Amino acid sequence: MSDDHVYTTLAEGHEDDARWAYGTGFEDPLHGVSSAVPDGVDRAELAALCLVLADDALVGAQRLAEWTTRAPELEEEVALANIGLDLLGQARLLYARCGQVDGTERGEDAYAYFRDADDFRNVRLAELPNGDFAFSIARLLVFASWRLAHFERLTASADPVLAAIAAKGVKELTYHRQYAAEWVVRLGDGTAESHRRMRAGLDDVAAHLGELFEAHDARTEVLAVLRQVTTAAGLPLPAVPPQTAGSGREGNHTEHLAPLLTELQSVARAHPEATW
Repeated sequence: MSDDHVYTTLAEGHEDDARWAYGTGFEDPLHGVSSAVPDGVDRAELAALCLVLADDALVGAQRLAEWTTRAPELEEEVALANIGLDLLGQARLLYARCGQVDGTERGEDAYAYFRDADDFRNVRLAELPNGDFAFSIARLLVFASWRLAHFERLTASADPVLAAIAAKGVKELTYHRQYAAEWVVRLGDGTAESHRRMRAGLDDVAAHLGELFEAHDARTEVLAVLRQVTTAAGLPLPAVPPQTAGSGREGNHTEHLAPLLTELQSVARAHPEATW
């Protein structure tokens, strides 16, 4: 396999972006941004959008955290943990905005720790077990590409807070996509076994693409990214089946979400209102 980054055009225009937004830099993305909801913005719709984006990020971050002590190399363990921290940071900002605009004034902990699985609105892909490293990388590539396309649109949101959150998220998600693309190429263009596993991971993830495209209109651009990366990796781009299972956006989740939340929420529920 060549050391050339054959997918590098994915990152063009972002060469100066910080790689670890919540690991090395602590600039407040909302500094100087008015929290007032602009006239003409539907508060309920804004709250619902912030909630689903936050749930996607929180559940995705929890799955990435599970790679701690289990990643194939220490460097990848650190990388996956930092990507998870980026998503956790996005979730915190989005939950906080949700509480500001939905009339409840709830804090981020209320959304993250004190809702049951039926109340979450994340896409089902985010909650699936990690599987092997190839599956997790395939999921990260798809999830980051899809979320990046969404956040790029949201930088023009009429709500200044959501626009600022999206602008910061674009920088983070660009790197998440780049990191995953590197590994897809490395595994797909590696040994026969790594090629087999990477292809299987992509096939498994593809089964859930229908829900993503149902929830957002970025199908064409996301598939273009996936096609570019899989071609460089010597892998076929799996077909996207129609969405047949229930949507996580409607609270229809797999059996895997409830155990994930039980672990995530255990300390907060055992010690409500505790301070550290």
